[in-house]
Amino acid sequence: MIRNDLLRNKLISITMMLFITAMTTLVSLVAILTINLIGSIDTLTKQAEVPDFLQMHNGDIDTERLQSFAAAHENVKDFQVLDFLNITGAKIQLGENSLMDNIQDNGFSTQSPKFDYLLDLDGQPIQPTEGELYVPIGYMKEGIAQIGDEAKIAGKAFQIVGFLRDAQMNSPLASSKRFLVHEKDYQELVSEGTLEYLIEFQLKALSKTNEFETAYADAGLEANGPTLTSGLFKIINGLSDGIMIAMILLVGFLIVIIAFMCIRFTLLTKIEEDYREIGTMKAIGLPLTDIKKIYVAKYALLALVGCLIGLLLSFTFSGPLLENIRLYMGESDYASWSILLAIFGSMVVFLLVIGYIHFLLRRFRKISAASAIRTGSPEEKNARKNYFFLSKNRVLPTNVFIGIKDVLSRKKLYATMLIVLLLSCFIMVVPWNTYQTVSSPTFTKYLGFGDMDLMVSMYQSDEHVDNEQQVVNYLNESESIEQFVQITSKSFKAKKEDGSEEKIVIELGDHNAFPIEYHAGKAPEQPNEIALSSMNATEFEKQVGDTIEIISDNGTETFVVSGIYSNILNGGKTAKAISSDESAPTMRLNYYIKLNDTSQIAGTAKEMSEALPFVKVTDADNHKQQVFGATIASIKTAANVSLIVALFITGLVSLLFMKLLVAKDRPAIAMLKAIGFTNQDLSKQYTTRGMFILIIGVAGGSILANTFGESIAGMVMASFGIEALTFVSHPIIYLGFPVLMLLVTLLATKIGTSQAGKIAIAENIKE
Repeated sequence: MIRNDLLRNKLISITMMLFITAMTTLVSLVAILTINLIGSIDTLTKQAEVPDFLQMHNGDIDTERLQSFAAAHENVKDFQVLDFLNITGAKIQLGENSLMDNIQDNGFSTQSPKFDYLLDLDGQPIQPTEGELYVPIGYMKEGIAQIGDEAKIAGKAFQIVGFLRDAQMNSPLASSKRFLVHEKDYQELVSEGTLEYLIEFQLKALSKTNEFETAYADAGLEANGPTLTSGLFKIINGLSDGIMIAMILLVGFLIVIIAFMCIRFTLLTKIEEDYREIGTMKAIGLPLTDIKKIYVAKYALLALVGCLIGLLLSFTFSGPLLENIRLYMGESDYASWSILLAIFGSMVVFLLVIGYIHFLLRRFRKISAASAIRTGSPEEKNARKNYFFLSKNRVLPTNVFIGIKDVLSRKKLYATMLIVLLLSCFIMVVPWNTYQTVSSPTFTKYLGFGDMDLMVSMYQSDEHVDNEQQVVNYLNESESIEQFVQITSKSFKAKKEDGSEEKIVIELGDHNAFPIEYHAGKAPEQPNEIALSSMNATEFEKQVGDTIEIISDNGTETFVVSGIYSNILNGGKTAKAISSDESAPTMRLNYYIKLNDTSQIAGTAKEMSEALPFVKVTDADNHKQQVFGATIASIKTAANVSLIVALFITGLVSLLFMKLLVAKDRPAIAMLKAIGFTNQDLSKQYTTRGMFILIIGVAGGSILANTFGESIAGMVMASFGIEALTFVSHPIIYLGFPVLMLLVTLLATKIGTSQAGKIAIAENIKE
């Protein structure tokens, strides 16, 4: 009986199996990706022996004082200071590619003696020989460097022999990148760059990292640079792929809801078609439990096959999606666990499907054997309400009127399809709106700087006064520059609400020259005003109008918080003020530049780099692409997957729903044919029903995507330091996507209602 039923109802059987397959694939895929991402990050962290606390420092350093602090602090397990030789990108040539336009702080190091190792692609610490150069793996991914290429660093020739994984600076979101060379080669390069220091500690108790950070700050040790922890390294390494997984998880959750609704569609369709047979089986005395077993056995077989196919597909799709994780962080130690969790997920899906089918089959108790044999279809519970009458219609064509009237008369029946189409539209729109937002030129406002064309960056050095004057003279004399402003980043301490002190980086200068958007308040305009990034505002528990105490060598000064803004640079923790403080150490000097002709950005940047070889010149769009490019690519991948899945669901649901309607409406169809309606008229009526529901679903889905969906995307982006995210959409999203859904729905409706014309009048008209 099961075999014959499967052969007779191939479409419904295949559709049911496809829904279960899609659900299992997404559930298992999320499990595989999540476990492998966590495992790869943990593996990289262990292999590299990442420091638990890192303080980057630019300037003079007292190593003996640091050593004494480490020896005296009971939580320190190990301590070291590594050199990071920052060389401007204009002096770095990798094969045919120059790093002149590269925004990263490219530094050269030797292999660490104790921990924080730079690893090869097999996860082993690298020991280069003279003349060998190991390049950050990101430059291999971008196609900038290849093994065997000749590299020239400040005129010195190297051979690129491999690529390295850096547990600290792997991610494009990290602003620095380390190259690895031999000790002798490093000494020859020292005079060509600016020396920074990585002050690193391994701790005995990670739970006391915050206490250690406070103790380090209280000791007044070197702190002219970012402060990072092992936890932050893990977050930065996993953020880009994590966002992709989060989006797949969101889509997967919605797909599970849709899949169960569609299983209900499928089962109801089958019950409608088998209504007379079910009544016959009950009439001849077949127990209800035996009738249920026939259906449960059939759908258990379909669920088993669907879950197995879904599990296999998840293994297939996980390969390409795991490539980026494996490249940057290596193989996961939890790979076997991910397989087991995927299998467990597919088993849970199987049990849920069987349980849900048992629940739906309870309606067999309500089927009357006499009524089922006589009518061949269930009776309508309630009489259809007449909202308006065909005789009074003067506007719409008759078939369109009947189609819309049926939807309005049976809202409960059509509600399920409406919800599915609404969620399908939501699934399409939210990932694509997120992608359009982060890839649009206006996204630079979340990078902490305004509408500028170029940014010139300069680090502190022994010649910084002369270099600064050269830059100012060049900018004043250049005819291509319309406007520029100097922004100086300096390190201070700020008091928190609990009385403790924490380092804060403040950008000093005129912040109205290139204004940014503040989601609360405004830019600082008075010497005693300060604007905080959203993450700093949360850290220090401040709102607009509150005061914050800033500590420098000149003493303590109270500032009023004038505004709060979004920023993803420097770990999302920055501040802006217009006051000047010569006592505080300068971390970086930036010049924001507006050109007279924006078409000359590339040429002007090249000229400026050649004229000022000691600075780094970056255009704003390139800056965003290099920092956020990998994340944008991940979001685009998730958006493409969402689009395909949503269209697939739209087609299947429309097909199933139309088959359900035809099965349910056999008596009504027979009556319409009896009074003269043609098969073409019936097709137009059902097409109108599908289009009417689709229009409402697309409208509702679009509204939901721009409200609730924007909030969800905003919560994800908040991990970057971005608050009050506003979608930047594209016409194709709200015009092209509905057209795609329309075409899919029309095709599905055509196929789903193809049997309506074959319904016999005499056999289906009720008494």
